Amino acid sequence: MTDIDDTQAVPDASVDPAAHAKAMVGHHYRVDDFYEVGREKVRDYARAVQDFHPAHWSENAAKGLGYDGLVAPLTFISMVGLIAQRKLFDEIVTGYDLSQIMQADQVLEFARPIQVGDRLVCDVYLDSFRQMAGSDLIVTKNIVSDQNDEVVMTTYTTLVARSGGAVDDNWMDAVKEVVMHGIAT
Repeated sequence: MTDIDDTQAVPDASVDPAAHAKAMVGHHYRVDDFYEVGREKVRDYARAVQDFHPAHWSENAAKGLGYDGLVAPLTFISMVGLIAQRKLFDEIVTGYDLSQIMQADQVLEFARPIQVGDRLVCDVYLDSFRQMAGSDLIVTKNIVSDQNDEVVMTTYTTLVARSGGAVDDNWMDAVKEVVMHGIAT
């Protein structure tokens, strides 16, 4: 991944992850590789989220709606978002245990549907940070563009994070079972 804004000094995250995250507000980077939307990925995702709209499964149905190929379900962007935000917690907002981060809110602003053949790139912004009730609220803004640099979607994601504290392994196993229930691995 390539940093767009690497002029900011990075505080020592080992001292205080919250202070580090707050200092990084405004940081921006672009994922340096694209995500190519494949026909079977659209179908696999539609199956996983149980979205059986014909435009996700049949090229003819999608063409009947004016598209060249299959159209991805609305939340397909999460496939791109997971990749795009990986660097955020690996390199930018460091010091948090990923098992202690929960998505609390997301706003999706659609410019157009995601379609098979799109090559999507993502610009990630650390939009805001604040603390409330013992938790850190981190808001990211992702601007997803296609191979023609046309915006496909803008997302705002609010994450609730906690640093420090031990994680009960039994609790983590229980959560893993709930999250993975019904999804073929």
